[in-house]
Amino acid sequence: MAEAILSIKHWGNNLGVRLPQAVAREARLHADQQVRMVVEGGRVVIEPLPAGELSLEERLQRFDPTRHGGEVMADAAVGAERW
Repeated sequence: MAEAILSIKHWGNNLGVRLPQAVAREARLHADQQVRMVVEGGRVVIEPLPAGELSLEERLQRFDPTRHGGEVMADAAVGAERW
């Protein structure tokens, strides 16, 4: 079992911990991988998300207009667009 004692450091306005290679390897974590982080019973749990691209349907299910903001596609031309 890989184990390490680490210090939490400031990373901009957040806090960060660097994972040693042995810990990352044993947990099967790699750079740019998406993970879910939750607090359970006072412990921080990091869980890898399944790899793979999301389908269009999965992406649309996750879309929340109030959270993501921005303009909704206009029904009519706004500028010099040709429809």
